Amino acid sequence: MSTLVEKAEVAEGYRAGRTLPLRVELVRQLKRRRTLVMGAVLAVLPFVLVVAFAIGGEPGDDPGGRLTLMDTATASGANFAAVNLFVSAGFLLVIPVALFFGDTIASEASWSSLRYLLAAPVPRARLLWSKLTVALGLSLAAMVLLPVVALAVGTVAYGWGPLQIPTGGALSSGTAAQRLLIVIAYIFVSQLVTAGLAFWLSTKTDAPLGAVGGAVGLTIVGNVLDAVTALGDWRHFLPAHWQFAWADAVQPRPEWGGMIQGTAVSVTYALVLFALAFRGFARKDIVS
Repeated sequence: MSTLVEKAEVAEGYRAGRTLPLRVELVRQLKRRRTLVMGAVLAVLPFVLVVAFAIGGEPGDDPGGRLTLMDTATASGANFAAVNLFVSAGFLLVIPVALFFGDTIASEASWSSLRYLLAAPVPRARLLWSKLTVALGLSLAAMVLLPVVALAVGTVAYGWGPLQIPTGGALSSGTAAQRLLIVIAYIFVSQLVTAGLAFWLSTKTDAPLGAVGGAVGLTIVGNVLDAVTALGDWRHFLPAHWQFAWADAVQPRPEWGGMIQGTAVSVTYALVLFALAFRGFARKDIVS
């Protein structure tokens, strides 16, 4: 294989940076059934919640007089969108991230097409960068799709209005839209750890399900460890500890401390995992 690469590198017109264009990889991934199914699941969730509220009645006040974000779900379309993010951020949004990153390299290996891509020749680093960029784009699109559909569905069902804050007060529609963008961005960043895990595992195995399941499983383990209060301040080093820090952004006066710490933890873990993926794949013997 090395001989083929060397010949291609000196061939007239060959440019390593032009191999496996992002547009081609994006179209390939968009046409895959798992992408379409995942998009459909996220788009259907707001309709499911609307039906659930219609059947079970609107969320009511806590007997003690305390409100939660769920209690304000039917106050406006903005509230409904926020609730959709709240119920899905802990687990549902983990699935598309793990799927788009964990399936990307391992699936090529399972189809025995990986070695042919590299013999095209596509440099290994170029292959990983193309796969990584498209996976990032698809994951971000998934996280944008859910609140956008929820906002539209919620506005039709409950009307357009300010975002009612459970602790009291409200955010105007314009301010609420800006805060929801911040929430989406933070959730995306907080999921980079799962992305890094899935991507690294995808370069280590020929089984896509193993990479996806391993990333989801380790994410769940992180959530479990965060619930162990005996760990004390050690939990601050767990990405799961900061996954709901975005709630501080939907307050009259947003608090940024938790989101800054969560971002630092997630980005650090993700960079290490992505670096391990590139390093390991560069030295891996590709046989499938």
